[in-house]
Amino acid sequence: MNNPTFEKELIELAGKDLSVREKLLEAGQLSGGYHPEMEEIHRANAKRLREIIAQIGYPTISKVGEKANDAVWLIIQHAIGEPEFMKTCYVMMEEHYNDINPIHKAYLYDRIQVFQSKPQKYGTQLTAEGTIYPVENKENLNVEREKVNLPIFSNAEIHKIPEPEDIPEIDSKDGEYTVWRKKTGWI
Repeated sequence: MNNPTFEKELIELAGKDLSVREKLLEAGQLSGGYHPEMEEIHRANAKRLREIIAQIGYPTISKVGEKANDAVWLIIQHAIGEPEFMKTCYVMMEEHYNDINPIHKAYLYDRIQVFQSKPQKYGTQLTAEGTIYPVENKENLNVEREKVNLPIFSNAEIHKIPEPEDIPEIDSKDGEYTVWRKKTGWI
């Protein structure tokens, strides 16, 4: 049963996130750490999503529609200052796997892994240099991608993925990022 009130609100929350992001991007203010205005939007959206979840459970496609479910995923993906919330939402996605877009689950899993300095499963996250962040199992990568309807990679693309022990942007390379991840509870 679709809930039009929450459907509209969730889409609006995600829209505000994207419009603030666009404004900051155009002003050249998105590089150099987590912008306070962006963090404020992300925290407010996560707070409201927690309230909605408390009322109706995880906002699946059958509860709020596909577009609002996409918005839910965006809100969760951007709640980077709240690791436990993101992890809890991942568990809820697992529980409602047949009523969500499986690509959302893949992206969230990978994002959580990357923030924890661990290899990803689906190859959805990139390094600062734009290469695919290391994966758990290169040989099984396309099998995992196909399971969640992601396009497969060529052998050449897979070959370029660094090994987990060669994770390029972890710990020693960006001290501020490491401090933020420790303070936030990712590591």
